[in-house]
Amino acid sequence: MRDRPAGVVLLTDRRVARRPLVEVVAAAVDGGVRWVVLREKDLPRAERLALAVELRAVLADVGGTLIVAGPDPLDGDAVHLPAAGPYPPPRLGLVGRSCHDAAELARLTTEDYATLSPVLPTRTKPGYGPPLGPEGLRALVGVGPVPVLALGGIEAPDQVRACVAAGATGVAVLGALMRAPDPAATAATLGSAFEEAATPMSRTPHPTAETPTVTREGTQ
Repeated sequence: MRDRPAGVVLLTDRRVARRPLVEVVAAAVDGGVRWVVLREKDLPRAERLALAVELRAVLADVGGTLIVAGPDPLDGDAVHLPAAGPYPPPRLGLVGRSCHDAAELARLTTEDYATLSPVLPTRTKPGYGPPLGPEGLRALVGVGPVPVLALGGIEAPDQVRACVAAGATGVAVLGALMRAPDPAATAATLGSAFEEAATPMSRTPHPTAETPTVTREGTQ
C-alpha cells in the first residue's frame, strides 16, 4: 500500500507566501516536510504544470510527494479533491478529499485520506465554520473509513499536539508556513511537536537495584 500523508503537510498559497513559492516550499522541506499539496488553482494549466514540475524536483531529493488539489493530477498520480466531487473518485495512486462534517466523511469510499476543517479559526479560508476545536475533531475522526489530517488555523506546537491527541494522523498547514519568516525553522518546530505527540512513551519499567526478583524460593 502506498504511504499516506502524515506529520506536517504543507498546503501552498503563493498569494500569502513571504517569498517565491518554490523557495518557501524548499525551505519547509529542509525543515522536514515531506508532503506538499499544490493549490494555486487560479493559474492556467500550463503555469500550474510548470510549478508542479519544480515542486516535484524539490521533493524528489528527500523522497517526498506532491499532491495536486483538484481532479487533474498534472502528469502525476496524487490528487486532493474538494468535498463537492467528483464522485466516485478517480483511480490514481493517492486520492485525498476535503471534509467538514460527518456527512462528508461518511461519503468517502476509495479515498486514501481526508482533511477535516476548520479545526481552529483561520484567516486563509474563513468560509466554513464554526471551528471544530480538538473535541469536535475527536468526535469526527472515526466517522469515515480513512485517516484524517487536521486542517485550519494550526500554527503552534501545542495545537499540533492537541490534534494528534484527538486522533489526527497529521496536520495540514498553510498560513503558518507560507507566512513564516523562516519556513525551515517553523516546519522543524511543528514537526518535532508532531513526533513528540505521535510517539508513545514506553511504559516498561526499567529494572533497578530495588526491583524485587522472584525465584522458586520466593521474593528476594
